[in-house]
Amino acid sequence: KAHQGLGLTAGQWVLGNERLMHQQGVDMTEAKDWLASQSGHTLVLLAQGSVLQAGFAIADPVRADSAAAIARLHKAGAQVMMLTGDNPNTASKVAADLNIDQYRAGLMPADKLQLLTDLQAQGYTVAMVGDGINDAPALSQANIGFAIGGGTDVALESADMCLLRDSLHGVADAIELSYATLKNIRQNLWGAFGYNTLGIPIAAGVFYPLTGMLLSPMVAGLAMSLSSFTVVTNANRLRFFKTQSRPHKD
Repeated sequence: KAHQGLGLTAGQWVLGNERLMHQQGVDMTEAKDWLASQSGHTLVLLAQGSVLQAGFAIADPVRADSAAAIARLHKAGAQVMMLTGDNPNTASKVAADLNIDQYRAGLMPADKLQLLTDLQAQGYTVAMVGDGINDAPALSQANIGFAIGGGTDVALESADMCLLRDSLHGVADAIELSYATLKNIRQNLWGAFGYNTLGIPIAAGVFYPLTGMLLSPMVAGLAMSLSSFTVVTNANRLRFFKTQSRPHKD
């Protein structure tokens, strides 16, 4: 039987984290010192009945580019919070190494979902990055969910965007591209507004009594075509947009 966010049970056998062991009544007394010595590791325990049989300390190394990616997110104005089901010691070490603003450890899927809901109720726009089954509810709740490309199918289906690269740089790339897109849209809107503000009065003959200037239909049509050409050309500049993590076009 699968226990979401905890582990597995099969007959007398129990495989999972410390929380599951406590729920199943496993005696952890003899392993107390060993558990305390494994700070910074993810622990997977195996028990038969109420007797602990084995323990595995798994080190999940931090990706080499994670610190740089989080620095880019900070530069973009984002606050970074790590939500994990791991123990607090592991979470604290990773958060310190990567300069993460806040972290929450020992979370179940429902806890992550509730935390995102609370943040949204406080007025925050929340983006969630995840790759596992336990992340699916939070990915659906977030204003925008990013699924790591190598993640589970459930996570991919729950997210709004799939990152093809197994890296947090993809999130920073998406934010930078979104800012560039909004800037481009504003440029096009103001350009079109200024162009029409100048062109429409001339076409309407407002200046005819003073200057005798009128626009023929052919010239007006050409002017509108040039306006559209300018907007499309400016928008196409985004094709050559380069993010900090990928300076060369693929």
